[in-house]
Parts: sequence; C-alpha cells; structure tokens
Amino acid sequence: MRADTEPSLSLAEWLVLCLLCERRLHGFALARLLDSDGEIGRIWRVPKPVVYRALQRLEQLGLIHAAEQQPSSQGPARWPVEVTPRGRDAAAAWLRQPVGHNRDIRSELLVKLALLDRAGADPRPLLDAQYDQLRPVAEALKERLEDAAGFERTLLLWRAETLAATLRFLDALRAPQAARSS
Repeated sequence: MRADTEPSLSLAEWLVLCLLCERRLHGFALARLLDSDGEIGRIWRVPKPVVYRALQRLEQLGLIHAAEQQPSSQGPARWPVEVTPRGRDAAAAWLRQPVGHNRDIRSELLVKLALLDRAGADPRPLLDAQYDQLRPVAEALKERLEDAAGFERTLLLWRAETLAATLRFLDALRAPQAARSS
C-alpha cells in the first residue's frame, strides 16, 4: 500500500494495528500492552474501550480479521486477531513516515520508535526523515523571529526553542553508538 492510499487512522488505531503485526493477540492482551503500566501504554495510554473500538474499525476497513477461537481457562473463549496483508503494508508505511508536527513528537514519534525497537528494526531512516522534515521549519521560525514583536515574538520563540530541542534530541538518537558511550 502506498503512503498516499494509507488509511486515515487515529494514533490508537495505528498502535493496535502495529502491535497485531507483531503477533496474533486478543483484545484483552492488547489492552494490557496499552494500559498505563504496559510497555507501550507508558508512552501513549489507550483505554480498554478505545482498544476494542479500534479493533472493530480496523476489521471494518479490512486491515485485520479474527482468527480461530481459543478456549480459555480464565473466562470466555477468546478470538485472537491477525493482520491482513493490506494491514501489514499500511502499518509498515506508517512506521516509515515522519510525524507532521513538532507537537506530535512526544506521542507519535516516540511510539513509532518503541514499535521499531520491539521489532528489532533500524530507526535511522525514520529519524533522518524526521530531522529533514523539521530542519527547514526551524530555520523558517528563526527568520520570522527576527522581525516579531509582542506576543507574536513570545509564541515564535516558544516554537523555535521547542523545535531546537527536538532537533537536538533527534541528533542524539542519530549519533553513532560509540559517540554516545564516550
């Protein structure tokens, strides 16, 4: 699936889809991963009802489908969910896309980096693409800041400084391991 045909999903829906790309899971297991003390939930928490709504929507879009029923000794039988080839392609494309705005670094980019780490995938292409996307924005903000006054200057200064911090963060992540350990 090409990026221009990528479905429009919420961050919660993307998380559910990407976690299902790792292995078949049922809704309760997904909800545990996305709860506040779960491995992904500590970055971006998704409440259990939202997980189940995401599963319904992803199934309606043909990105996932229920696998065979599994009996459970801890309650009713469970239906694990697996990703369709279209869903797998969409998830892979989404993981390669840099986030659109600096404000989404805390949520979307960190989640993508966590998912790439879980998969043992190299985050460098995503980090490079993210840096390349944000650098011209930072330069444009610096230019606008020179002529700004009043609250406009305050707002532009805030945006410029947070963007500069994000670029430093991306630089540190992109640095070779040897440079970071010295």
